[in-house]
Amino acid sequence: MSALFPTYQKWSIEPASASGSWLTDQNGKTYLDFTSGIGVLNLGHCHPYVKKAVQDQLEKFWHTSNLFESKGQEEAAGLLAQATGLDRVFFCNSGAEANEAAIKLARKATGKSKIVTFHQSFHGRTFATMAATGQEKVRMGYGRMLEEFEYCTYNDSEQLSKAVDENTAAVMLEVVQGEGGIHVANQDFLNTIKEVCSKKGTLIIVDEIQTGIGRTGTPFAFQHFEFDPDIITVAKGLGNGLPIGAVIGKEELAEHFGPGSHGSTFGGNPVSIASAKAVLQKILDNGFSAEVTEKGQYFLEKLNEDLQNEPSVKEVRGLGLMIGIELKEPAQALLEPLQQEGLLTLTAGPNVLRLLPPLTVEKTELDIAAEKIANAIKALPVVQS
Repeated sequence: MSALFPTYQKWSIEPASASGSWLTDQNGKTYLDFTSGIGVLNLGHCHPYVKKAVQDQLEKFWHTSNLFESKGQEEAAGLLAQATGLDRVFFCNSGAEANEAAIKLARKATGKSKIVTFHQSFHGRTFATMAATGQEKVRMGYGRMLEEFEYCTYNDSEQLSKAVDENTAAVMLEVVQGEGGIHVANQDFLNTIKEVCSKKGTLIIVDEIQTGIGRTGTPFAFQHFEFDPDIITVAKGLGNGLPIGAVIGKEELAEHFGPGSHGSTFGGNPVSIASAKAVLQKILDNGFSAEVTEKGQYFLEKLNEDLQNEPSVKEVRGLGLMIGIELKEPAQALLEPLQQEGLLTLTAGPNVLRLLPPLTVEKTELDIAAEKIANAIKALPVVQS
């Protein structure tokens, strides 16, 4: 009997080694990994540049505390500020912690309590981030949630306008909903958020946990749009497998996060920071985003072409290398057949097959994946709409 809590429905695969886009299990079977650790390994498994940065830091020291000066933190924070156009950074250990900190900061800075989020969103599993998440299944069984969260329909400007009032501290959103099914915001909706928040003195928090660090073809997904967030949260791809998250905010928020206002024992750990700095140097390198955009467009077009006449497929959508295939039936039915064929994928919501390949993926690997997906979908029983 396992000593682990059964919080995950585990696959019958145990990794033995991995490199780039490929993972090998204990039985010697190789898989093309289009999960990327759930959007974490943006530079692929065991990227040599990141690996060297981590090894170099391990030879120096592993941990001190945030009472000490840290050149590594300053450099990583500078790269995040440069990439986002914002000013200040707080390092933590995960996306949930980053979103928790963002909620605290928004309430403290505005003196208001209400947070508006969206149905189908996902922001984490702490009490504050469960309350922020617009999915009832995440909150079930845990009793009374943290108060003053209101959920609107995504891309519904009218409903959003009614929800934001004088007591609203922040509107919190993903510009591409990940766990909710790969839904992309439209510019009119984002314009409404900007306008309403400006009138009401409400902050804008953009959750870039899954979409950030190059995933959508820009360093951050909000940069596809004319949009100006006050706070951005990142994690997942930031450490390429090492635990790290960050809150990035405008300069005027700094006074509200002074000494004693927030903290994290392990946040900004020097080993995780070394990894994050190496990741950012690669992601922000000239030409990297253009390559991700090109590969994303190629893969989206390839999937649309291969699946255009499949009766089980409702839509193929996405941004960059964050792609969802919406089916007329539960997408879970595809995971095991694809695993048997050597392709690892995810779901997003009940009916969406989610594809998150490493951003370093080769076009030949995209072709392999597209063929395996098309074959698996063709083998599904036809479901009438």
